[in-house]
Amino acid sequence: MRERIEELLARIRALQEEIEEEYRRRLEEFDRKRRELAGEFLDQQRRYRTGLLRYLADARPAVLLTAPLIYAGWLPFLLLDLFVTLYQAACFPIYGIPKAKRGDYLVFDREGLKYLNAIEKFNCFYCSYCNGVAAFAREVAARTEQYWCPIKHARRLKAPHGRYPQFFDFGDAEAFRQGLERLRSEYKDAEK
Repeated sequence: MRERIEELLARIRALQEEIEEEYRRRLEEFDRKRRELAGEFLDQQRRYRTGLLRYLADARPAVLLTAPLIYAGWLPFLLLDLFVTLYQAACFPIYGIPKAKRGDYLVFDREGLKYLNAIEKFNCFYCSYCNGVAAFAREVAARTEQYWCPIKHARRLKAPHGRYPQFFDFGDAEAFRQGLERLRSEYKDAEK
């Protein structure tokens, strides 16, 4: 059964690489077209921008009232970001775990979209930061779990991290003891 799972995981990785290549190809094609049609493209984007006053006037009162609560999330995400960065800087070298590159998870590229007004750009920045920190924290936690306790749960997880499929089956003590050191050193995907 383990061989079949390894085979399926290899196929999944190959498909993920194919998806990444297709994404890169389409991004290059989009960038080429964007450069060719830059002026027309910017004019078209500007036509779809909603002005600040119209944006605020069209907002439901409940949205305006809850916005401060949403933005209060800055502090916990900032603290999480700081903690995870310090955590992996201090701990990962001791255990030989490759560090996750924070910049791979925090991507800020929407500020140039001309169809977004200042509030929408700020919202995009906020969401990019929070989701990036969450993804960064998840990867650091996944690498930690791979080192310390790479055992699948007895229950099926709704959205396991990408390292989870290579973990040992719940209750398989022999595989755990025989393969723990091997799995602790398998961070091939992290070396990219």
